[in-house]
Amino acid sequence: MKYIFATIAIVLFQFSIVAQNSSNSKEEVAVAARVEMLRQAMIDADGSKLKELTSTSLSYGHSSGNIQNQAIFIEKIVNGESDFVTIEFQNQSIQIVGDAAIVRHNLVAHTKDGGVDKDIKIGIMLIWQKEKNKWLLIARQAYKLPS
Repeated sequence: MKYIFATIAIVLFQFSIVAQNSSNSKEEVAVAARVEMLRQAMIDADGSKLKELTSTSLSYGHSSGNIQNQAIFIEKIVNGESDFVTIEFQNQSIQIVGDAAIVRHNLVAHTKDGGVDKDIKIGIMLIWQKEKNKWLLIARQAYKLPS
């Protein structure tokens, strides 16, 4: 009888782990889709899409140390001051922690900020939070990669 209860307990424990991993996988897919929408909205300079993807409390940090709020982040992209011609996210990882998601990747891009062509490669950490069944970007920090 002990063996049966032990076996049932192990099976239930394994099932809960599989269910958690399945749930995390579903959330990781949802976050990855939002990250891709953000990438495309930045290239398209789509202010309404950028607003939809970001929190009004957004803290958007650049590798230079400059920090922007949601309004300034969107304004600079829409007006062409931050003009992304191409963006590629490399080596992306997503970690779900409760109602938050930590996304890390390397951003490789071609920009034309102020009409000046430039190629960049920087590290990025994004923090997304699930609010009303929707993932919103609440923080972003860029950093210089080692040479």
